[in-house]
Amino acid sequence: SSGINAEWPLRPGGRNGDFYTWGKGDYHRLGHSSEDHVRWPQRVVGLNGQKVVEISCGSLFCVCVTEDHQVYAWGDNDEGQCGNGKTSAVPTPMLIETLQGKRINRVACGSAHAIAWSTLEQSASSKQPDVIAPEYPLLQDLPIANLRNRLILLHSFSEIFSSSLRMFSLEATSQGHKVTHSLRHTLVMSHKETAFKKVVQATMIRDRQHGPILELNRMFSTQRGSKDWSRTIFAQACSMLINVSSESFLLPHRAWKVRFVGESVDDVGGGYSESIAEMCDELQSGVLPLFILTPNGRVDNGVNRDCYLFNPAAVSPEETNMFRFLGILMGISVRTGSPLALDIAPPMWKLLVGLPLTVDDLTEIDKDYVTGINYLRDLPNKEEEFEAIDMPFSTPGAAGQEVPLSSTYLRIQLANRKQYVQSALEYRLHEFDHQVQAVVEGLAKVIPVPLLSLFTGDELRTMVCGHPDIPLDMLKSVAVYKGVEYTSPLVQWFWETLESFSPTERSLFLRFVWGRTRLPRNIADFRGRDFVLQVLDKYQPPDHFLPESYTCFFLLKMPRYSSKQILVEKLRYAINFCKSIDTDDYARITRGDEAIMDGEDSDIELSSQ
Repeated sequence: SSGINAEWPLRPGGRNGDFYTWGKGDYHRLGHSSEDHVRWPQRVVGLNGQKVVEISCGSLFCVCVTEDHQVYAWGDNDEGQCGNGKTSAVPTPMLIETLQGKRINRVACGSAHAIAWSTLEQSASSKQPDVIAPEYPLLQDLPIANLRNRLILLHSFSEIFSSSLRMFSLEATSQGHKVTHSLRHTLVMSHKETAFKKVVQATMIRDRQHGPILELNRMFSTQRGSKDWSRTIFAQACSMLINVSSESFLLPHRAWKVRFVGESVDDVGGGYSESIAEMCDELQSGVLPLFILTPNGRVDNGVNRDCYLFNPAAVSPEETNMFRFLGILMGISVRTGSPLALDIAPPMWKLLVGLPLTVDDLTEIDKDYVTGINYLRDLPNKEEEFEAIDMPFSTPGAAGQEVPLSSTYLRIQLANRKQYVQSALEYRLHEFDHQVQAVVEGLAKVIPVPLLSLFTGDELRTMVCGHPDIPLDMLKSVAVYKGVEYTSPLVQWFWETLESFSPTERSLFLRFVWGRTRLPRNIADFRGRDFVLQVLDKYQPPDHFLPESYTCFFLLKMPRYSSKQILVEKLRYAINFCKSIDTDDYARITRGDEAIMDGEDSDIELSSQ
């Protein structure tokens, strides 16, 4: 650990736990009781021989933890960063008395602040199981202690390898790519993702609040139930963004700013999230030509019935550009930590990370097809059997279209059966190649695609789409309350109501208050954003009003309802029927007046009255 103009090497677990400092010594940052500069490493005294196991430096001060969980600090203290309640500099390590008995294990310092955290009890997740779960039959005869040691070794290897990625070339034809490709199923996800995020953070552009401004017309996209995909929000955004430089997509939050025509709104986050939610809905509604339901879903048989495939028939230049834009959306989701509500079948994710499909993957999306292929392969070697089935030398594609496989053969016969099975499987295993290539090209504009060779398809799906379930414990952990105590009956009614909601209703609620349909995957991806529940007394009588939401600020304003029943009724109505963003200007638009309203100080508010 190092501060500004000071170096602090530490050898935790050494024989004595001693540590040494050297460098610039003003503000007592070196802990040697003087402000002299030190040219050679000098041992820090004043800890009464205690063994130091953890240390962290701010810009002008330092905090350490000893083996018996005591916390010491020294150096500059003008902001109280040494934790002694004073603001004068601390020349040598001084015990922070208020942390005694807290069992502190780790400390971290900012430029002028510090954080300490403790573990009072062993968490359930860190305890070793007493027995090996039955779903792991190959491990049943191994001692649990041995498995634990193997896991520690796997974590250590993953950490070392992931931190050494810069030593490898990850181009598709390189030896490094082959290495990561072969290890992707072995490396621990947390270490891979840490290495990936470091590259993403290094390429982040932070000197602007948002990318280009998009003018999107939602009324135009849904006018009279139109099925013209060129009217969709997805197509409108694609036409504006497909040729924009990649720099616009390397932002930590909003890749663009939205102006919804006819909806008086100044987007500071809510409109952006709403536009992405609309695009995800369109992709899976059938109005766009990019996705098709899996064959299993169409015949209601097998797994992944509710999942979608890339449409292999979508090959026109316009459709190819839309697949590229889909890749851009996926990359933005990974970069910003904002999940996309897409139910794409697992084989598509495998292809996106560069893994080839297998017959087992086909079974996951088209069980009947694989059954039919196996039937033909295993037919008795009798010509009359093939004459009886009288099948053309073609195969149905994922979209149901019949695809000729040969210009030589017209019918399947005993003599060409093996060639037919091979040709049919070859086609089905590669029929998505064009669409996958376009999506990867879009991804490459936003994230480091070569590093995807580290991940499995399921891991990429989690990075892009998060988890479809909305964990209320996570939402509660980022909730703050205004105008009401968190222990009040109204707050308890609110959380009980969300717990009673179905997964679909929870998604609708999240879209109502935040313009999204899924929570970030972890607390870090909230980027400091709290969910604010504000109770106001301006609504009188309260039971006559619906809740209001401000999606840009993740804010729900709620009347002081008199009962849980009223709260359930009003909230359920709001999330189901109040989806537009302030559409008061719609009548003016239909008269042909000015479409856009400016107002840098206006809020984004979902209509709820």
